[in-house]
Amino acid sequence: MKRSSSHRAAVAGRRVAMGLVVLVLLVAGVWSSWETAHHIILAKGRDHGTVTVSECGDEKCTGSFTPDAVSRERARVTVDRSVAAREGDRFPVVVKPGSDAVVRTGTPGFLHAWVPLGGAMLLAAFVIGGGLRMARTAWGVGMTGAVLLVATFVAL
Repeated sequence: MKRSSSHRAAVAGRRVAMGLVVLVLLVAGVWSSWETAHHIILAKGRDHGTVTVSECGDEKCTGSFTPDAVSRERARVTVDRSVAAREGDRFPVVVKPGSDAVVRTGTPGFLHAWVPLGGAMLLAAFVIGGGLRMARTAWGVGMTGAVLLVATFVAL
C-alpha cells in the first residue's frame, strides 16, 4: 500500500514535535543541574572546606565552616536541605562566590548535582520510546538516567 504525502507529512511532523519535546526535557535537565554542578566542576579559585551541619530548617541547613589551608574563614554557612544534609553530618564543600551558601563536593556532591538531568532522562526515555518509536535508544537513555539516580542514592 502506497502512503499519501499527507500521511508522510503527519508522521514527519509528529517526529519533529516529539524530538523537540525530548530536546526541551534534556536541555531543562542540564540547565537545572548546571546551576549547582558548575560550582563543583569549576571550583578552582573558590573557597573549599568542610561543613558541620548544626541545624536544619524546611529548606536550608546551617553549620560551621572549617576552611582548608588557603580559604577564608566564615562563621556560618548554609546548604540546601536534602537527604544529603542532616544535623551532625560533616562533608566537604565549596562556597558559592559572593555568598555564604555552599555546595557539597566530591563524588556524592557531583552525582547529587546531576539528579535533575537523571530525572529528565527518565522522562525523555518515555517520549523517545512512545513518540519517536526508538525503543533501543529509549532503553539506553532511561537506563542511563536510572543509573545516575541510583548511584546518587547509594553515594549519599
